[in-house]
Amino acid sequence: MPSPSLPRLVLVLALVWGGAVLAQPQRRQPQEFQNRKELTQAEKDAAKARAMGNNLNGYGKDVQIKETPIPWMAIGLVGIVFLVATPFAIRAYRGTVKEMADTNTFGARGNAAEDEA
Repeated sequence: MPSPSLPRLVLVLALVWGGAVLAQPQRRQPQEFQNRKELTQAEKDAAKARAMGNNLNGYGKDVQIKETPIPWMAIGLVGIVFLVATPFAIRAYRGTVKEMADTNTFGARGNAAEDEA
């Protein structure tokens, strides 16, 4: 028979631990900026202009974005490979379908072959 003190110990530890967590001082919430004065429309516009025009060195004015060209040679090479490989793929597909149809043991064709034998 298990000792009745183990469940009591677990219960006491849970209560003490929970009490310790609840007893911790609450963290301070961030201050609300109610004391801050409201900005006028002109001040808001000036702040937006400063934020938008914060280009320190003028580097972005002269930089041109380099566009990579479309790889036409690679696209053409892939097209040629597909054109050359297509007849062989069709021939292999037809041969496989014919072999599978000949060895079909289920369905009408398979039953007719068993009746004749």
